Amino acid sequence: MKSIKLFLLALMSTLVSNVALADDRPIPVEQLPAQAKQFVANNFKGSNIVYAEVDWDSYECSLADGTQVKFRKDGSWKKIDCHRMKAVPAATVPDAIKSYVNAHFPGSVVSKIDKERYGYDIELSNDLELKFNHQGAIIGYDD
Repeated sequence: MKSIKLFLLALMSTLVSNVALADDRPIPVEQLPAQAKQFVANNFKGSNIVYAEVDWDSYECSLADGTQVKFRKDGSWKKIDCHRMKAVPAATVPDAIKSYVNAHFPGSVVSKIDKERYGYDIELSNDLELKFNHQGAIIGYDD
């Protein structure tokens, strides 16, 4: 009976610690990886990081202009969300995707881009969501 109680206690403490690690917690901007800070400086000139947080596998920061950027632990970007206010930096959108958007949705801009295992998930300023593989070929729509 004592060993069952110890087992249950150990199991509960593991679950509680895993839940605690999954929570985002605020951090000083200085604690972001150097690569993440450099990415923001290079691609969002004139917009400072006003908030940063960390969870078990990523960092996320909010910029003064409302943009949110998510980074992997190594500092490489994973997601950029400009909330339809403006276009994501052109350098973050593969050329094949830019060409497709320009040809099929003139006047729309990529306002959100997310790197996924299969490729890229983007959202246009007209609220249309598109999925592309790593080569930039369209693989799905979601409106």
